[in-house]
Amino acid sequence: MFDRLQAVEDRYEKLNELLSDPEIINDTKKLRDYSKEQSDIQETVAVYREYKEVLQQFKDAKAMLEEKLDAEMKEMVKEEINELEEQIENYEERLKILLLPKDPNDDKNVIMEIRGAAGGDEAALFAGDLYRMYSRFAEAQGWKTEVIEASTTGVGGYKEIIFMINGKGAFSKLKFENGAHRVQRVPETESGGRIHTSTATVAVLPEAEEVEVEIHEKDIRVDTFASSGPGGQSVNTTMSAVRLTHIPTGTVVSCQDEKSQIKNKEKAMKVLRARVYDKFQQEAQAEYDANRKSAVGTGDRSERIRTYNFPQNRVTDHRIGLTIQKLDQILQGKIDEIIDALILEDQSHKLESVND
Repeated sequence: MFDRLQAVEDRYEKLNELLSDPEIINDTKKLRDYSKEQSDIQETVAVYREYKEVLQQFKDAKAMLEEKLDAEMKEMVKEEINELEEQIENYEERLKILLLPKDPNDDKNVIMEIRGAAGGDEAALFAGDLYRMYSRFAEAQGWKTEVIEASTTGVGGYKEIIFMINGKGAFSKLKFENGAHRVQRVPETESGGRIHTSTATVAVLPEAEEVEVEIHEKDIRVDTFASSGPGGQSVNTTMSAVRLTHIPTGTVVSCQDEKSQIKNKEKAMKVLRARVYDKFQQEAQAEYDANRKSAVGTGDRSERIRTYNFPQNRVTDHRIGLTIQKLDQILQGKIDEIIDALILEDQSHKLESVND
């Protein structure tokens, strides 16, 4: 591990040199690539340097014990050694995690797709609850949320809502939200007070750059149509809504949120690129399944991952057996406790895989 850490620190110093080289400064692509590489390893280097300082303090304290000290001083040095040993252990655990292979998508913006599934109007209302939960979480992180496409129901829910969250590290925190979310509650329309179970599905896609997935114009069929509102009525008479079909994969994306056809096409292209990128990633992951050793998983969207029980104010994440009696707070976007637990579980399993 320490050879790897030293190599990372050496690379960091080399990148410092490269980033001050006039040739690199004038090469936009290299400057961007090297800056990102340095940013990615900055935390690891900082923690490693702190660790080395603590290690030196530990060695110095051990050396002091060899000297002639009075009883009180010796006891103080022993206490310091114990504290430093604990710090060293903590640093080593943290460094192990920092050296784990990083998901290349972690720093990206995300495109989230939420759809009402089993349960009719109640499922659509729950899809709306989930959208608001993620929007409030994003707002608390200082991220920006932008709706790309929404299909509403007459009762105020969503058959489907697609939105983008712009913020550094958005994918790293939201990637484990993929899957089927189940709600148990008494619907407002239920006069008998019976608890119903409904589901909504959530898909989390990393935003794909143009350089990561090449989509040729000749492979896209573009259809335009008039935007429609609830019930299918025409919102405007201009053909501003856009439907894109990626012919090689059969991926279809529609967007009618903007009044401008150009803006709708731009938004639809972002979703199309993300879906095609995700499809290629899923296929690659199926071929090489080593990345799926994680108990959390980020792939199968039919998997029921979480239950939201209203009568008991309870949320349970089934993948890690976590139950929290704070449903009201969680629906307000306070999902940090769940997200942190999922990230920790994922890291633990990756560490086990490395040690096996």
